[in-house]
Amino acid sequence: MSDTPDLRRYAPATERNREPILAVLRQVLPPTGTILEISSGTGEHAVFMAPQLAPRYWLPSDPNPEARASIRAWQQSAPCDNMYSPIDLDARSSQWLVELKEPITAIVNINMIHIAPKSACLGLFAGAKRVLPIDGILYLYGPFKQGGVHTASSNAAFDASLQSQNPEWGIRDLEEIISVAHSHNLELQKVYPMPANNLSVVFKLVESASASI
Repeated sequence: MSDTPDLRRYAPATERNREPILAVLRQVLPPTGTILEISSGTGEHAVFMAPQLAPRYWLPSDPNPEARASIRAWQQSAPCDNMYSPIDLDARSSQWLVELKEPITAIVNINMIHIAPKSACLGLFAGAKRVLPIDGILYLYGPFKQGGVHTASSNAAFDASLQSQNPEWGIRDLEEIISVAHSHNLELQKVYPMPANNLSVVFKLVESASASI
């Protein structure tokens, strides 16, 4: 038996949502290029998605060193030629490391913006505008309010729980998210209903966002 500690972390929701997320990603991602995952967390999505989405390359990232250690541990347990080592990236930063090297064709962000301050959400869209090429894709997954109203009582309870942990956290309003995206030339392409009252929200970077949202 090895004395090396297992640094892999586990998120129970991953096994439930990874197949539906993959089905949408297959439809919306460009056929080639590097996909940057913002806030990769445990790394479970990364090691599942990367081999399924080849020949695209998957670049995981997270500002938390323990999360990056988990991602590397998952990589070691399930090696994949088209998955890069995780990078240290905070969505709120005014410059992302990837701006200096790896060209990015799409960004994937799963279950972050409700478990982060609003500044992380704003930073995500600002960074996407800087990093993505024209027609590049930004994919979001998670729970959202619509018209300022929760779509399910379970989401309302989840929102209350999040805000009790940190008043800066909470389920965001979809219309507000679309408006912020629009201000960064990210135009809404489609909203996909997902299991467990979540949504997949897909944006595309355009030369100049149209007047209507």
